[in-house]
Amino acid sequence: MAKYNVVVTNKVNLAAIDIMKGSCNVHERTRDTDEAAWNAWLAEADAIYSPSGMKIDGKLLDKAPNVKVVSQVAVGYDNIDVEACSKRGVLVGNTPGVVADATADMAFGLILCSARYMHKAWLHVKSGEWGNKRPFAMGSDLKGKLLGIVGMGSVGLAVAKRAGASGMVIAYHNRKPSRFAKEVNAQYLPFDELLARSDFVLLTLPLNSDTKKMFGKDEFAKMKPAARFINAARGGLVDTDALYDALLSGQIAYAALDVTDPEPIAGDHPLLALDNIVVFPHIGGYTKETRDAMSLMALENMLAALEGWKMPSCVNCDSQGK
Repeated sequence: MAKYNVVVTNKVNLAAIDIMKGSCNVHERTRDTDEAAWNAWLAEADAIYSPSGMKIDGKLLDKAPNVKVVSQVAVGYDNIDVEACSKRGVLVGNTPGVVADATADMAFGLILCSARYMHKAWLHVKSGEWGNKRPFAMGSDLKGKLLGIVGMGSVGLAVAKRAGASGMVIAYHNRKPSRFAKEVNAQYLPFDELLARSDFVLLTLPLNSDTKKMFGKDEFAKMKPAARFINAARGGLVDTDALYDALLSGQIAYAALDVTDPEPIAGDHPLLALDNIVVFPHIGGYTKETRDAMSLMALENMLAALEGWKMPSCVNCDSQGK
């Protein structure tokens, strides 16, 4: 049986690649891959396997007329034009579920960091100032504080379990109440009420046309001056200029981010000059165990689509009648 032709959008060390090479002709794009070679691979490709956030739109798909599936090694797929894929009969796969615990660990770490100024404590010790002066403002306990989760999906639920173990009170806002909220004794609140009451506001929802820049000037104005804002989802959910103004003016107390807009954010960006923020380089799901599991699930999605089987996770199968 002829092997499938697969293009991998960037060369990465993932568990699935070696397995993939057993049944597919694999072309991994690197920084040294020239445009002519890339276009030639696309022209013959049966599948696109995307470990990165490369933009996959109609223009790229037009270069790949034989592609049957785009398989993304991620939960989010805002880099993929799903409508353009559906119009061309191309299925889109993603990897929900397997990333939840690793992302929740990072999100809860950001909550702790924002409450106790952990990165400031390290920089204080590193500077040699320990013992010479008080390092910074006193931190805040988690016990009894209200954590408002915007987006109670698998990640939000996993964070709620961690926060509940620390004695936090959990509230959340979704488009509709979550049937899983009872597991963590979480109270549903209207959006504006959640912003007004929460001591910590955490974003764990997907980025799409409805949620893009949903946090701006008006939303930050509704939060407590002592509130901490945590984004462990996507940078595009937030108006970066509005966040900067809210932090600079003291409208909110602190921000802890694993994602930014733009991403990556430049080292000289004004946001990074503030002393009431910490930013991590989008490492929520970046553990060996999680990346391996994601890569294998993406491989299962890809091979299932190529063989005409049901995909473990398909974004647009309904549009294809599959």
